[in-house]
Amino acid sequence: MPTPRTVVIVGGGISGLATAFSLQEQAAAAGYAVRCIVLEAGPSWGGKIVTHRIGDLTTEAGPDSFLSQKQAGLELCRKLGLTDQLINTNESAKRAFVLSRGRLHELPEGLITFVPKQLGPFLRSGLLSWTGLARMGLDVVVPRGPSQGDESLASFFRRRFGSQAFERVLEPLMAGIYAGDADQMSVKATFPRFVELEQEYGSIIRGMMAAKKKQPPAPAGGTRLTMFVSLRNGLGDLVTALTARLAQQGVELRTGCQVEALRVRSHQLGRWMYDLILNDGSALSAEALVLATPAYVSAELLRPLTPIAGGLLEMIPYASTATVAMAFPAHAVAGAVEGFGFIVPRAEARDLIAATWTSLKWPHRAPADQVLSRCYVGGVGREEILQLSDDQMVAKIRADLAALCGITTEPTYVEVNRWWKAMPQYTLGHLDRLTQLDAALSRYGGLVLTGAGYRGVGIPDCIRDGAVAAEKVLKHLANPSRS
Repeated sequence: MPTPRTVVIVGGGISGLATAFSLQEQAAAAGYAVRCIVLEAGPSWGGKIVTHRIGDLTTEAGPDSFLSQKQAGLELCRKLGLTDQLINTNESAKRAFVLSRGRLHELPEGLITFVPKQLGPFLRSGLLSWTGLARMGLDVVVPRGPSQGDESLASFFRRRFGSQAFERVLEPLMAGIYAGDADQMSVKATFPRFVELEQEYGSIIRGMMAAKKKQPPAPAGGTRLTMFVSLRNGLGDLVTALTARLAQQGVELRTGCQVEALRVRSHQLGRWMYDLILNDGSALSAEALVLATPAYVSAELLRPLTPIAGGLLEMIPYASTATVAMAFPAHAVAGAVEGFGFIVPRAEARDLIAATWTSLKWPHRAPADQVLSRCYVGGVGREEILQLSDDQMVAKIRADLAALCGITTEPTYVEVNRWWKAMPQYTLGHLDRLTQLDAALSRYGGLVLTGAGYRGVGIPDCIRDGAVAAEKVLKHLANPSRS
């Protein structure tokens, strides 16, 4: 038996765990012997994927779902035996609303994909004025933008659909995903598909309609997945199943283990050893190293090796947010809650970014006599609320719910989850900086970065990027002089 090659993965969020899983899978297929160690500074696994179960309530402190259109999440669930636990959003309540000029207006079905399924409800929604609707429709004749260079999300969508559609619909949708400022965010880094559609079809609307026609029919006898899916008992089951499988495969999982410093040494051309100094004073050596930590954490570790890489990583900003779960007696909020919830444009100057009626959106989240909500606050330019105490934050959110929905009853349960510097911002020039980062790290074979800070913030994005990181590691171990 060959001596196993040691690979250390720093960071036990979904990116680090997915990297370890894919590394084991790819190494087994290639016949490589690998000793894999995953280090997590905190006390638990999964990063922002945190499910709480309190009596009959199930809350998600971080993400509550993932996109079914990106296959990496579904594929990992299949490999872990979780496919039968996947659930769709509730078809009977799939309406959503957006706050516009102080009132909640229904978001017409299909608007998120820019192909409204019925024109009448869209025209009658009152969400956009007639001039705003007409300007949005001009997307089919607005000329293509330049194919080179970068453009902000705000500039791109204003240019294609007009200011009104951007500010009242598109901006809050984007803020709900990235918690960022659309004037600073790169459209090529966040929504490259829209740029591709513009270049290919000359119009987002025409491109989305063409893509819709190309969609394969649902498999016979099968159930088509909704755009977002979750797990029956919460996304925490994904982390539980993943760590259990890794442990069975012999992966060493260490929590409470923080890397204080990183050193590099080489005994022959193209072969590096990475020495990690841990918080307990011990050291760990590896032939390949994956940093699945936030960019600012990786920056601190890499700065002594390459100040250029450290500086580039520091240029990836992070926003802070919070989720607040509240349960209300169902009889006390009857008629006040509809659909899945609502989003709030920045122009409305509210504390809320979005509110989800969790127990209406997902089955099995609360008993029938309770309504469970999930409120989202913070983000770029709106982080001031995070400086308040839990009680003060909840009071502000309840004031918004009272003003917008008429909910004044006391919640029976409240849970506040703060996420400091948790949401990476893909600002203008992000992709160029990643190219420069790859160049700065190119001399360190076997050193790989992965995580939400680089090529996608969603769960499937992180899983996919972890698989790419694992592939890079194995290529290095096979041909160290070529990596």
